[in-house]
Amino acid sequence: MYGKIAEYIPKSWRCWREGYSKELFFKDLMAGASVGVIALPLALAFAIASGVEPEKGLFTAIVAGFLISLLGGSHVQVSGPTGAFVVIVYGTIQKHGYEGLALATLIAGGLLIAMGLLRCGKLLKYIPHAVITGFTAGLAIVIATSQLKDFFGWEADKLPPTFIAKCKIYCQIAHTLNGWALLLSASTLGLIFLLRKTFPRWPGVMIAILLATLGSLLFELPIETIESKFGAIPRVLPSPTIPVFSWEMVMHVWPDAIAIALLGAIESLLSAMVGDRLAGTQHHSNIELIAQGIGNLGSVCFGGIPATGAIARTSANIRLGGKTPMAGMIHAATLLLLMLLLAPWAGKIPLAALAGVLLFVAWNMSEAPQVIETLQTPNWNAFLMLTTLILTVLVGLIEAVFAGIFLSLLRFAPKPSHGV
Repeated sequence: MYGKIAEYIPKSWRCWREGYSKELFFKDLMAGASVGVIALPLALAFAIASGVEPEKGLFTAIVAGFLISLLGGSHVQVSGPTGAFVVIVYGTIQKHGYEGLALATLIAGGLLIAMGLLRCGKLLKYIPHAVITGFTAGLAIVIATSQLKDFFGWEADKLPPTFIAKCKIYCQIAHTLNGWALLLSASTLGLIFLLRKTFPRWPGVMIAILLATLGSLLFELPIETIESKFGAIPRVLPSPTIPVFSWEMVMHVWPDAIAIALLGAIESLLSAMVGDRLAGTQHHSNIELIAQGIGNLGSVCFGGIPATGAIARTSANIRLGGKTPMAGMIHAATLLLLMLLLAPWAGKIPLAALAGVLLFVAWNMSEAPQVIETLQTPNWNAFLMLTTLILTVLVGLIEAVFAGIFLSLLRFAPKPSHGV
């Protein structure tokens, strides 16, 4: 009995029980605080790209980020809002509003907990790598496309959720280009790439956002900011509430909840595996799924959006010296402190600069060199990847993943015997 319970003991408790020293704490403190600074503009950008108020990204990173690190199965994973969820969240908001998204996230949290308790963590590792590469690259294309409006400063009240409809709108509003917005967004994107190449340990995203914001204020550029479009960012967490729902609404959002749970599971375990590779640790997939579920429940109760493991922030945490889940908890506490102190200034960030940040995120997600390499040697994996990518862009994530898995099963299904 104890052995079964022991399987679900969080890594944070194991690290504490095995001896948590002052030396480890200071390493976690430096890493967690640095990642918190890096996560601030990303949390705001992902929320805006998802079609919700920017502060919802902060609430998610603070609440879900803390709970998942406290209860999760990884030494070094950092969780919060991610680019992978932008497409699903935006589509759900367009169909059902934030109330529908909150309910879908609540259901997805329950599904993630159930997946962990049923020990489904290891099953997700059998999804073909070509399928994962295809849907990740497809998501990157959709995210990049969604940011073109702010990148070029085009004027449009609302964008449609589908890829082709969005491209048609862009063709119609191309004449409204704002040169200052384009200059600022392109400069932000270029500076991030430059800093990443020359000073990889520096918080390039934060530096680029800071310089873009200062430049916008100094020269009084005629461009949209977070504050001008969404109002002031609050300086406190909201009181926890449980989303109001009906059985009819549950049935309407059920497909979206499955998509959120499936993507959350895949993305979080991918991030945990990347963390293991970089840090030489070993995560427990089922504990991680349970923690991701609890984190999403907590996020939505505090007015947040879906959360999952963030590969970029997890990698940064490791590079900066994070050793235990305490670093992830400190990252969340740092974000809370920054929200309390810097919320008025965060509202001055130009949307064009955040568009530059998200194009950088999309490029990282796309794994373009790997996609190109796969396509240069036409085979079954190239077909599988390309099919998943196209379906992700034109149809939807869940349809793309299921189609990729189905094609994989057909490929390796046993051939019928024609003999006696």
